[in-house]
Amino acid sequence: MTDVIASLSEISAPYDVLYCDLWGCLHNGKALFPQAVSALQTFRAKGGAVVLLTNAPRTKHAVKRRLDQMGLPEDAYDAIAASGDATQIAMLQGAAGRKLWHLGPGKDEDLFSIIPDWLQDQPAIERVPFEEAEGIICTGPFDEFNDTPEDYRGRFLAAKTRGLKMLCANPDLVVDLGEQRIICAGALAQLYEEMGGEVLSFGKPHPPVYDVARNALAAKGITYENDAILAIGDGIRTDLRGAQGEGIDALFVTGGLEADRFGPDVEYPDPALLTAWLKAEDLHPRYTIGRLR
Repeated sequence: MTDVIASLSEISAPYDVLYCDLWGCLHNGKALFPQAVSALQTFRAKGGAVVLLTNAPRTKHAVKRRLDQMGLPEDAYDAIAASGDATQIAMLQGAAGRKLWHLGPGKDEDLFSIIPDWLQDQPAIERVPFEEAEGIICTGPFDEFNDTPEDYRGRFLAAKTRGLKMLCANPDLVVDLGEQRIICAGALAQLYEEMGGEVLSFGKPHPPVYDVARNALAAKGITYENDAILAIGDGIRTDLRGAQGEGIDALFVTGGLEADRFGPDVEYPDPALLTAWLKAEDLHPRYTIGRLR
């Protein structure tokens, strides 16, 4: 059974490292949650390290730019590990070929333009029209506010027939941008897979992004064991299943994507509803909190 807590500080003492999700935990896509920011600052002030572990289909550089714009203080975290970073490594190493069709908005340009030094010697990736592609890199729909997965069924049928692999840069199905729920690359990848296409995913719950997180802290001289990590997230398919797969403890933030499931008070999830739902989903987060604070 999960323990419902009121604040991170109640249970943080045994942990050296936090893997903290962004959307739904630290911000809503438009504004930061001040109490969540304060919780991370307090954890670091006591000697802990924080990795902002996100399924954003962009590199850590683009994620940091956005967090800077939102006003996130740099003393709230040590490193950023993004699904886009893990996807970029696979892309540059030729996981889906060298000629790729990019399915996604222009804001994900950094995947192709900001190349880590240790990958500079890899052959160049060429972005080509769909008809010339050896593979697909999917960072989301072209129009995330209006498109649906079904809009891409015809193109996916042609891609599957040609045997094109899809690199999925964000396994999330949806995300809440303020009050609006929009689809992510994971929803497109799910349809392609259901149609028989081959999908390779790199963000939570899949191992590559956790390797990026470990390497990011190792580069700062910070090493740790799994039992010293607490993963914080609101996504059941991504954050919670990813933590279970990695064998690390999790703090489930119910006030994010699943906020409507656990009673009228988003700050205090109903224990009976929570327990029944977690059992049905076969999820076992060690701790649960309404909102990160």
